[in-house]
Amino acid sequence: MSEGSLRPSPTLEVPRLDTSTSFAKEAYAALKRAITAMDIYDHPQEIRLDERRLSEGLGVSRTPIREAITLLEQEGFVRTRPRRGIYVVRKTKREIVEMITVMAALESMAARLAARRAANADIAELRRLMDAFRGGGERLAEYSDANIAFHQAIIKMSGCALLAEMTENLFIHMRAIRKITIHQDNRAARSITDHMRIIEALERRDPELAERLARGHTLGLAAHVEQHGTTRDDDSASQKTVAPAKSGGPGASHGAVAPGFPLSRE
Repeated sequence: MSEGSLRPSPTLEVPRLDTSTSFAKEAYAALKRAITAMDIYDHPQEIRLDERRLSEGLGVSRTPIREAITLLEQEGFVRTRPRRGIYVVRKTKREIVEMITVMAALESMAARLAARRAANADIAELRRLMDAFRGGGERLAEYSDANIAFHQAIIKMSGCALLAEMTENLFIHMRAIRKITIHQDNRAARSITDHMRIIEALERRDPELAERLARGHTLGLAAHVEQHGTTRDDDSASQKTVAPAKSGGPGASHGAVAPGFPLSRE
């Protein structure tokens, strides 16, 4: 029996909705949050959404669920396959590399703007976040969430609402890829070093240096995926049905690239 078949199916953690507001709007927001929170590349199975179980879990009829899924499909979060169901979208290796390359351009511009605009207190908070991990050791196991928080903070510190908007729908994939790769090939230690250099550039208010370091850091992730990422066939035998649950899916993989990372053939 394969390792993938022994692992529990991934689940969406979605709370019951506040029925005083638009059901479709609330369902859309709840499903988007749940999908974004999942490690969508850390499972060999495809992630299928079950309308009936989602309806029961959220406490609403299927109509707002369908309206929410239509919006999510328009944004590229899910895909409807005739006679097969609705699936969370996972990118091919080529698409992931392209997406990371675009993210490098956006994050580097965010770092450039942050060097000029960010408050001293926000930069100091970013340093405190990274200082907690400089000693390495056991705390590196906790670094994944801090790594994601760092990249989110750079976007926020840019003070550019359009940058935040442009990166929002990329974040579901970037978060999942960063979470699964951070424990591979000593990337956590290198990431901390890169982050500290970016912070130093922000503290020096050096836009050019901050931009160059941020771009190189994210392009390093693209190179890692290009070199180590694997592909798999997109076949129905590996599909798993997903609905609201009280417990989430398994955590990030360690060591070798997980069976489902990245997904699909190019």
